[in-house]
Amino acid sequence: MAASRIIIGLGNPGPEYALTRHNLGFWAVDLLSATFRIQVEKKGARSLLGHGSVRGVHIALVKPNTFMNESGRAVKAVVQLEGLGPADVLILHDDMDIALGHVKFSGAGGDAGHNGIASIIESLGTREFDRIRIGLGVRPRNVDGADWVLSPFEESELEAARAGAKEAADRAAEWLAGKKQSNR
Repeated sequence: MAASRIIIGLGNPGPEYALTRHNLGFWAVDLLSATFRIQVEKKGARSLLGHGSVRGVHIALVKPNTFMNESGRAVKAVVQLEGLGPADVLILHDDMDIALGHVKFSGAGGDAGHNGIASIIESLGTREFDRIRIGLGVRPRNVDGADWVLSPFEESELEAARAGAKEAADRAAEWLAGKKQSNR
């Protein structure tokens, strides 16, 4: 049975990136996977996929196997595989303009300098998809943006990072239930 909704967490594949700031989207999908017992391990559409039901909604949970800057290729492949449109997609991703541990919902919009989102907009040919942006902490002024997002969290930051990923997962479940999203 095909999914009626798709939740895609952005990140970079490989164990060397697992604990980096750029992988908060993967963290949130992993939490959804554990909570709803949906294994995200089937390979297809340039991604790892899992299918299951959450509150009566058949979903696909997705972790692209492409690197962040090529996320659009995987997202487009998954949308085509599932036979859905951008309005049925929720993207979970990191955001360096949001404080660590904070989460914001966004509907259609621009990429705000996020290369993964820029790739998705280009590949889908639209900005009309929902996003949950997970704060990875505001970048220090003397640190390059690419270096910042690929850096691991400090031990003192992990609790807040995990809380942000958990809130993103909870908000994704609310999105599935059709609850109107607002920024708290």
